[in-house]
Amino acid sequence: MARTKTYDRIRRIELLAAQLKEDVHCTVKALAAEHGVSARTIARDLELMREQGMQIDADRGRGGGVRLDRNWGVGRVNLAYGEAVDLLISIAVAERMDSPMFLASLGAVRRQLVASFSPEKRARVNRLKSRILIGVTASTTVQTSAKAPPKRVVRALHQAFVDQEVLGMRYQREDGVVSEREIAPHYLLLKYPIWYVVAFDHLRQGPRVFRCDRILSANMTGTSFRLLPKDAFEPSLANDDLVV
Repeated sequence: MARTKTYDRIRRIELLAAQLKEDVHCTVKALAAEHGVSARTIARDLELMREQGMQIDADRGRGGGVRLDRNWGVGRVNLAYGEAVDLLISIAVAERMDSPMFLASLGAVRRQLVASFSPEKRARVNRLKSRILIGVTASTTVQTSAKAPPKRVVRALHQAFVDQEVLGMRYQREDGVVSEREIAPHYLLLKYPIWYVVAFDHLRQGPRVFRCDRILSANMTGTSFRLLPKDAFEPSLANDDLVV
């Protein structure tokens, strides 16, 4: 337990350092709420950061905030495994979209991240990357109706996708009808800028494609699933009528 608390504090201090350098104005109260700890805990973290030589400035008075001197280097990036996986997948998506801008160094970044993984974790990341599909750009009509899904929905869908766990969700179809469903999220499909989840739908007992921004709420069920071959979903991907 003590080791876990120590790791949590080290990780929180790393995040605080990056955040204070990036943000113009952060209050201790806001930082405490964001990190799920007390204001006193954040104050102790800031004091420890000062003892480590970080130049942290504080504005006194009501509404005062804290910030890290922008000339102070945060140091090397230290990503947790989950964060590194997300970054690797994001790089893979960017590369597969074949955009000519800002991609010159992505290959080097990807190689460094991959090199830091064990062979087992490398294989797991490659399996995840193979489950992300890139399609044609969404039509203007679809883009006009798009909206950002709630963050809590994104987190649940992301976790269910990575862990191969059945997801319970409330889903609103294009005609406004809302239904309760349980789906096994096999693949994620990007038709820029719209994300879809290609899934086995337990309600319809078959493959379906769902727009992520139409998921109203989502929760993990604790039930795992085994991946079906990609060709089992080919009719769903080829037939727009199966996009619900």
